[in-house]
Amino acid sequence: MTAHPAPTGPHPGLLVHTGSYTPDTGGEAIGLAALRFDPETGTLTVDAALPEVPVSGPSFLVAHPSGRVVYSTNESVSGTVSAFARQPDGALVPLGSPIASGGTNPCHLSVHPDGGWLLTANYGDDTIAGTVAVHRLDEDGVPVELTDVAFHQGGGPVAGRQEVSHAHQVVVDPSGRHVLAVDLGTDTVYTYRLDTVSGTLELVVANQLRAGSGPRHLAFAPAGDLAWIADELSSSVTGLRYDAAAGTFTEVSSVRATAADTHNQPGGIVASPCGRFVWMTNRGADTVAAFRVEGDTLQPVGETPSGGSWPRGLALTAGHLLVANQYSGTVAALRILDDGSLEQPAPAAAIPSVICTLAL
Repeated sequence: MTAHPAPTGPHPGLLVHTGSYTPDTGGEAIGLAALRFDPETGTLTVDAALPEVPVSGPSFLVAHPSGRVVYSTNESVSGTVSAFARQPDGALVPLGSPIASGGTNPCHLSVHPDGGWLLTANYGDDTIAGTVAVHRLDEDGVPVELTDVAFHQGGGPVAGRQEVSHAHQVVVDPSGRHVLAVDLGTDTVYTYRLDTVSGTLELVVANQLRAGSGPRHLAFAPAGDLAWIADELSSSVTGLRYDAAAGTFTEVSSVRATAADTHNQPGGIVASPCGRFVWMTNRGADTVAAFRVEGDTLQPVGETPSGGSWPRGLALTAGHLLVANQYSGTVAALRILDDGSLEQPAPAAAIPSVICTLAL
């Protein structure tokens, strides 16, 4: 895995932005912070030279393809997203005021590969259904217009979690043909076609998965014909064959998320660029599980302590996984070994109520 070139100047190391769930700390957490990561030692340090940014509950961060703009959800505000201009030193400067996200409790963002559209998954709440929204971006990457909102109907069998739909992730498939929305509440991956002139979504197919599995996030294998999905409610990882032409998924395998005998909720999931491994955070077991890809299924390689409690966000960079541990308020760098297993070579960094990381 190739490391990004380290920036020149007084702050060596890879830049990592973090988002914190501010309500957990009574609003004391700033929101967005910056760390420097040394991949040689696995050390993460807070970059005091970069100003922290007050944002309310930035539960997910994503960068524009140009690298000039970073977007965040504002999950503790009823349905807004924010945009920030990246400065040469890595600082983030707000681009205008937060804008309505097209739903409540926005929890995931993607930018269309053409750079013209921001996609948002809005989780909703116990009674308000989730949505997927589209914003037009101007030439500077600033959201300027809400062009469509897709509503998901129905629910699932798990009481207290699936009374209504809960969109939890929205991504563009590797072929660039379809927008995929993973819905925890309806056990469904919705396939949409995005009209890149009008910014509207057309439903292609609703891919129904196992009832009660609670799909949270998916990650594609490099070839784009296989995806792995973290099942939050059934504590499993499901393998799905993907037909890019039709936008359809077919379940081909399922394995346990953890060997631990505890209530567990999978969180973030990533696949290696080489296609050999998959890693996933386990909230409850407080581990990162490593799996080896064998055909259409996964073989457990082992589990490594996540460097804290309630590991949520997971980011891959420079031969490491950066793990955001929400309840302990720590970010740990886990080095990836040749067999896909993990080790933590340096102490975790302290960031209150951290839930996501973005390596740039």
